[in-house]
Amino acid sequence: MVGPNGAGKTTLLKLISGEITPDGGDIVRASQTVGYLRQETEEVSPGTTVLGEAMTAFQETLDLEAEEQRIIAAMDAHEDHTSTEYQQLMAAFDRTHQQLLAKEIHMIKPRTQSVLGGLGFETDDFDRELATFSGGWRMRVALAKLLLRQPDVLLLDEPTNHLDIDSIDWLEEYLKTYPGTVILVSHDRYFLDRMVDTTVELIQGRLTEYAGNYSFYLKDRVERRELQRAAWVNQQKMIADNERFIERFRYKNTKATQVQSRVKMLEKLERVPEPPSDEATISFRFPEPPRSGKVVMELGQFSKTYPSDHGPDIPVFDNAGPVHIERGDKIALIGRNGAGKSTLARMLLGTEDFDGLRKMGHNVEITFFAQHQAASLDRNQTALDALRESAPNRSETELRTLLGAFLFRGDDVFKKVKLLSGGERSRVALARTLASPANLLILDEPTNHLDIQSIAVLAEALRQYTGTFVVVSHNRHFLDEIVGKVWRVGAGGIQQFEGNYSDYLWQVEHGTARADALPEPTRDAPRPEIASKADSQADSGSATASSGPKSKEQKRREAEERARKRKQKIAASGSKAAGLNDYKLKKEFEQVSEEVETLESSISEMEQQLADPELFADPVKGKKLMNRYEQAKAKHEKQMTWWEELAEAMMERDLSV
Repeated sequence: MVGPNGAGKTTLLKLISGEITPDGGDIVRASQTVGYLRQETEEVSPGTTVLGEAMTAFQETLDLEAEEQRIIAAMDAHEDHTSTEYQQLMAAFDRTHQQLLAKEIHMIKPRTQSVLGGLGFETDDFDRELATFSGGWRMRVALAKLLLRQPDVLLLDEPTNHLDIDSIDWLEEYLKTYPGTVILVSHDRYFLDRMVDTTVELIQGRLTEYAGNYSFYLKDRVERRELQRAAWVNQQKMIADNERFIERFRYKNTKATQVQSRVKMLEKLERVPEPPSDEATISFRFPEPPRSGKVVMELGQFSKTYPSDHGPDIPVFDNAGPVHIERGDKIALIGRNGAGKSTLARMLLGTEDFDGLRKMGHNVEITFFAQHQAASLDRNQTALDALRESAPNRSETELRTLLGAFLFRGDDVFKKVKLLSGGERSRVALARTLASPANLLILDEPTNHLDIQSIAVLAEALRQYTGTFVVVSHNRHFLDEIVGKVWRVGAGGIQQFEGNYSDYLWQVEHGTARADALPEPTRDAPRPEIASKADSQADSGSATASSGPKSKEQKRREAEERARKRKQKIAASGSKAAGLNDYKLKKEFEQVSEEVETLESSISEMEQQLADPELFADPVKGKKLMNRYEQAKAKHEKQMTWWEELAEAMMERDLSV
């Protein structure tokens, strides 16, 4: 079931489940069981364990097992095994035991453990109190209960919201063989394409059924809407013609019969609804970011641990890396929840202490987005004011367009932050991040709380973005659209793959990176609530740095030695930049920077001209322009090489422009 946020998808699921009743009309249900996974979690009883809560899916069987234990206790209390009462207890025990065998009582615990494991829980988690886990992990337990209960009709409202990529893959495989009917609401296009065989669109209070998956729906919807618009336009013309006739001849006796006939015809006419507007026209572009050096970020070999209140420190990374990011890289961080993706994002940002070296490239400016940033918004500002504060140089039209892309339409932009839901605040925080981005974006789960259309808008903007970004996401279609590299985080290390998410999967299944070589979280990896605690510490700036084997003095001496060797290398290479004094170096850098910008502007202008097919109607003119274009490209490449050499020399001398 698809449709924009607020269309009524969740309301319809509640109507189907019987949780609410319709204001009019009837809902007819067959004698089938219905299970409903809500978006919000329920209260947890103190002392309830993860395994215990999940096993309540078999409550009837567990009650029967308790009855068997009661019968056994009563039998043990009887000394006279020949009495009538004892014989009755024996018969009751036999009936109860046969019922338990029919319900496969011996399989309940392993089945429950298997489903919990598929949804991301480790064996050590099963006996821990559920209340110690975050809402997202408690939602996984609710999903496990529902899957184990196996209702005839399974209603899933955003089931992938709190799952990592591995758990989503497991859920897909589980649902493919599910014996009942599954109705789901999801903004994960990859999930919808692989899972469903029928798509129902809910928009403007109407349901339209499409006999295929989400991609089929997108294609077929275009054709249907074209036909609907043609029918609507024709009907509107016919209605207007008849209304003009009625108005013109209303008071003429000779036309009275025809007028009445047309009035009745219009009253009985079944109106063709106007097709919904195509929201795909909503778009925005990033402002052009400043140009960075070729190498944007480097992490040498590094380690990271978090302190634990329940034993030894929790290792997240153990001699991982090294990794480096170059200008224009578009990198996805994937892995199981708790593997260290958000920790690595903060290490790249520079707000997370770790044992190792971090080096940021020349002229790098970082913009960071994480869900917790929504809490720092000024509660008394409107959504529009909050966005204007972060991008004062952009027009109100641009700001409102950006808010519109993230589901704020019309007067919604004037809502106070304190009146917004948690999801709405996160969308405002994301819009603020994107309104004036730097040349390195670090985005931690940016698609949460976005519908499919908004995700598509964000993906298109990131495709056009000329800077560098690192994104943590479990939305596989989104990653396929935007990234060129995948870093898999797990088991204390990082595996790096070229290509998008589908390329990564192919490499795992067919390429050199076999599935058994992929790092998986071990029992030493941080547990969900520990990672959550560490994340909150890091967000508030109070994270405790791990104690590595090297002292500060050792690290200082090593850094100085690396700097000395690098200077020697530049001098030995005969670099012209190394031979310039500080004043000439800065002047040359400024001049070359201006030349590079001029060349880039000229190249962009010529590319627009070359894109015009009419240009080549005059072959001579077209050839001349192509020659100028090739010369400009060659000169730009040469000047960029010189610019990077100058930038490197300036970094060595700690000079800035």
